Amino acid sequence: MNLEIDVVDEKAKSVVHLSGEVDVYTATKLKDNLLPLTYEKDHLVEVDLESITYMDSTGLGVFISALKSTNEHDSKLKLVNIQDRVLRLFNITGLDEIMDIEGIRGENS
Repeated sequence: MNLEIDVVDEKAKSVVHLSGEVDVYTATKLKDNLLPLTYEKDHLVEVDLESITYMDSTGLGVFISALKSTNEHDSKLKLVNIQDRVLRLFNITGLDEIMDIEGIRGENS
């Protein structure tokens, strides 16, 4: 179970490119890298999920924690390029209603 995390910092934005799987084995690594980015006021954290091949409920928990942190620190979280199979988890749990998700990718994109 591998997860690659590449963070590109810009002036008021951090772009987090993820590749691999977000699950019980990799969630702590993601949380440790993602949450500190949400601590800066008016900072946008954009997470690119295009190369995520699998995500479980533990991964969803990391994004819930990040969303809570953005609310506490007056920053923003956006998920982009999310694959259909991963988006289904957000749909089933209703998280798609409270998270900023754009650039949805189809299975054959």
